[in-house]
Amino acid sequence: MQITVEEWKEFLRPHTEAHLLQTAEWGELKSHFGWKAVRILCGQAGAQVLFRLLPGGFSIAYLPKGPVGFNVELFNEIDRICHDNHAVFLKVEPNAWEPWVPNDILAGANWLPSRSIQPRRTVMVSLEGSEETILGRMKQKTRYNIRLAEKKDVVVKPSADVESFHWMALQTSERDAFGVHRKEYYQKVYDLFHPVGACELLTAEYDSQPLASIFVMARGEYAYYMYGASSNAERNRMPTYLVQWEAMKWAKAHGCKWYDLWGIPDLEEDELETSFSQRHAHDGLWGVYRFKRGFGGETRRSVGAWDKVYNQPLYWLYQRYLKLRGSGMD
Repeated sequence: MQITVEEWKEFLRPHTEAHLLQTAEWGELKSHFGWKAVRILCGQAGAQVLFRLLPGGFSIAYLPKGPVGFNVELFNEIDRICHDNHAVFLKVEPNAWEPWVPNDILAGANWLPSRSIQPRRTVMVSLEGSEETILGRMKQKTRYNIRLAEKKDVVVKPSADVESFHWMALQTSERDAFGVHRKEYYQKVYDLFHPVGACELLTAEYDSQPLASIFVMARGEYAYYMYGASSNAERNRMPTYLVQWEAMKWAKAHGCKWYDLWGIPDLEEDELETSFSQRHAHDGLWGVYRFKRGFGGETRRSVGAWDKVYNQPLYWLYQRYLKLRGSGMD
């Protein structure tokens, strides 16, 4: 059955393993930017499914990092609601890491392995142990850059200045060719997650000038480096290293055991290590990997995504459209 936002929050309360993308706040965020969030509960299992309207009254359905719990009745109810919303297909990205065997439903004939929306591979930093222990697991150059930033009078502070973050994000996008959301998107993230203690906007400053800023978000044992930005000024002071370190300390203080650096090139670790040194520092995700590998984490790969197709001709047309466009769902 469909349930309200408050009922979904109550259901999730004991499910500390549920991913951030299954929270009510995430559904509310996406509902302000072209999606409709539907929360479904069947017994001890539930799912927050996002629907995006297509021309002609059709939609696409997306279940990110879920469901929470599992039973056959839940997927039957999801199917019913997808049909009610004229969904062309349903994309499911389970909250699981490789190696993993798909459950009986996802292994069925009606499901197709498909392109993931969220990054398949990431670096996960353990927050177990003392701060010195965590620093000790990092690469020597990363530790050096953190301490260099401190010596060069870089200070990291909590901030509510989303406009400053967005200004730096535009510089990052121009410099490193990354996509960037509108300022209103980041503001809504802050407005929804910060009041419930699930988000902090940390900004590294020098002489009161913002140099780098990140959104760190948390739920249960996991914290996530969701969005980051840095200006073109004073880069020799290494502010991006110090702001990540302060985010890890924030996450540890909030009871998190892992810090997810959220996205690196989807290649095996030996190939990553062989290739990254041959790439330019600003060569897309290779520059990101060069930076993230230094924090001493372990590389993990998600199990990916599956599509259940309800309308085969429109599904084919939509896949062709995505191929021509060169991207997936927002």
